[in-house]
Amino acid sequence: MDRDKHLPLTETVYYILLAVIEPAHGYLIMQKVEELSGGQVRMAAGTLYGAVENLVKLKFIQPVASMDSRRKVYAITDKGLEMLRLDRERMKHMIDVTADLLK
Repeated sequence: MDRDKHLPLTETVYYILLAVIEPAHGYLIMQKVEELSGGQVRMAAGTLYGAVENLVKLKFIQPVASMDSRRKVYAITDKGLEMLRLDRERMKHMIDVTADLLK
């Protein structure tokens, strides 16, 4: 089976998708990405919103209803979850192969 053309995900996209497993607005997404990455990935607002726009176009995330009309809230889609799963499997395979060879 051929690999999806969107794989591998960039580190930033991977963490954004993880961040919106539960719906989140932009600032919360930035905070979650930094937390999930152990501070390794820090995003400026412009970078985040460009990535979010692209992920919406790819149908990996979607806007969802929010109690706060001033903030756009996003959640991962089934397609986004599948991309996370596929990329996790890809990375797990790489780690397993490496571990076997570095024994």
